[in-house]
Amino acid sequence: QVQLVESGGGLVQPGGSLRLSCAASGMFFRIHTMGWYRQAAGKQRELVARITSDGMTNYEESVKGRFTVSKDNAKNTVYLQMNSLKPEDTAVYYCNADIGQSAMRIYNYWGQGTQVTVSS
Repeated sequence: QVQLVESGGGLVQPGGSLRLSCAASGMFFRIHTMGWYRQAAGKQRELVARITSDGMTNYEESVKGRFTVSKDNAKNTVYLQMNSLKPEDTAVYYCNADIGQSAMRIYNYWGQGTQVTVSS
């Protein structure tokens, strides 16, 4: 059973920083793309950032230059460093990953979500 366990959310003032972590655990063959989505109250879930197995990244337009996605392959962990946070970044942040149970069987997994609140 593959699990994605997130940590690092919380309350921060505007302009502050937070770092989210997401660790994949369980039995699997290979991790492909890992990333972060967010869902604000009353809005649809949206992609924030993701990183491929070979290190390519892409970001949602509003977070470019402020957020950085990275990974530690040895720890099966993806990070989201969030700087210059704004109130509009307030949302539940979800980790997401494409993980292969074999070379041909790849499944998509979600974490449980972690709340990020940006407020003074």
